[in-house]
Amino acid sequence: MIDAISAVTLGTHDMRRAVGFYLSLGFEIVHGGEFASFTSLRAGPGYLNLIAQPADKTWSWWGRIIFHVADVDTLYRRALAGGLQPSTTPRDAEWGERYFHLTDPDGHELSFARPLRSLR
Repeated sequence: MIDAISAVTLGTHDMRRAVGFYLSLGFEIVHGGEFASFTSLRAGPGYLNLIAQPADKTWSWWGRIIFHVADVDTLYRRALAGGLQPSTTPRDAEWGERYFHLTDPDGHELSFARPLRSLR
């Protein structure tokens, strides 16, 4: 049986830009940084990793990463204050979460959500 996802690793064409994006959302660097070829950021008990890729390496839409956060609306305002442009505004979904979507500079889709009630 699988216990948990430890980390997700995303490719980036510009580590400096990608690290700045995630730092502006409140992620914390655990390893690497703007000038590294590999950076690991804390995401709760797990990690979001960034790995530098050459300009000729391309990817297309593959899905989205969903992060549970303490306060969706506060993070949304932080994203706007940081000059980011979420693709949706926070809303309550019929499946029981409040969420908004944001695409990172390399085209990776992210969702920030909070359960509206216990999902047990």
